[in-house]
Amino acid sequence: MREILDELDRRYRAGEPAAVGTVVSTFRSAPREPGASMLVARDGTVTGSVSGGCVEGDVYELAQTIIEHGQPVLQRYGVSDDDAFSVGLTCGGIIDVFVERIDTESFPGFVEFVDSVRAGDPVALATVTDHPDPAVRGQRLVVWRDRVEGQLASPRMHDAVADDARGLLEVGRSGTLHYGTDGERRGEGMSVFVNVFQPPPRLIVFGAIDFASAMARIGSFLGYTVTVCDARGVFATEARFPGADEVIVDWPHRYLAAEAEAGRVDARTVIAVLTHDPKFDVPLLEVALRLDVAYVGAMGSRRTHTDRMARLRETELTEEELGRLSSPIGLDLGARTPEETAVSIAAEIIALRWGGGGRRLADTDGPIHAHEEPARSEGLDPQKY
Repeated sequence: MREILDELDRRYRAGEPAAVGTVVSTFRSAPREPGASMLVARDGTVTGSVSGGCVEGDVYELAQTIIEHGQPVLQRYGVSDDDAFSVGLTCGGIIDVFVERIDTESFPGFVEFVDSVRAGDPVALATVTDHPDPAVRGQRLVVWRDRVEGQLASPRMHDAVADDARGLLEVGRSGTLHYGTDGERRGEGMSVFVNVFQPPPRLIVFGAIDFASAMARIGSFLGYTVTVCDARGVFATEARFPGADEVIVDWPHRYLAAEAEAGRVDARTVIAVLTHDPKFDVPLLEVALRLDVAYVGAMGSRRTHTDRMARLRETELTEEELGRLSSPIGLDLGARTPEETAVSIAAEIIALRWGGGGRRLADTDGPIHAHEEPARSEGLDPQKY
């Protein structure tokens, strides 16, 4: 929903109702992730996308109807579902799209929710997408770490969804939860989509070199908040790194340790060490490899890597911690330029995030997202997130 928030907020504050279609579940090789949204205004203006073009036309027609009558609808699209099939997905996947009307009456807490998203405060939006009682469908809670706004149909339902949404908020995961019709955790009949909003993940690039400039640009393109850090102030300047959100002059290991201590490094953080200078990267990697982060990569030749590993083994790092280091950094793309090298590093980060093998898709068989299918098709068990 993040991509449509500005336009939705503008319509909301102007008193204009709008319909929003949100992908709440995906199966097999679906084109967009849960949370992707499309806004349809009363004047026909469209913002965002739920499928990259596969089903937008049908969602548009459905949204216009919902703007008028207000009753939310959960619609399934896909070549494998004959009953709900309206427009086939070109990729062969299946998506569930929840379409609802949003206005000041249906979502009185919208402004506070949007303000939290813009401020970078972790917040979750939990919406009942399926229930036997039409009056319950579309009910929602806005969940922060310390409070909840909104009310579901029963106290039991409210408490179960609020607790589980807060759990998903802590781990930074969106997804659909399933309950009994009164919020029983082992029942069936009610589905709730929890859309989690957290600040963008961080990419911290150490080493103010040309490769870092290219890495900052591609990191920003991928949605990261980018920091470039180097102890040499003559090189670490904002003018040299326009693609970075911030440029820090500090010793790398000292800066990273302070950021971790302040709680500004988490399991989504990506660390790229491009210094390939032992006096910088060995103390830095000694800190980085002990942190719970998504990725730690270090640039350097095979010889540099061998020397670096020998120096790191002289520290108190365990073999398991050392095994988390991606070095030499990146995938084997034959990269030469700083920009190509940045693509190589980004490709490795993406592959590790989603479990990809880094092979040419033309040389593989089966669904291109096959590694995701079980987790994405089964939804989330409230007891196992």
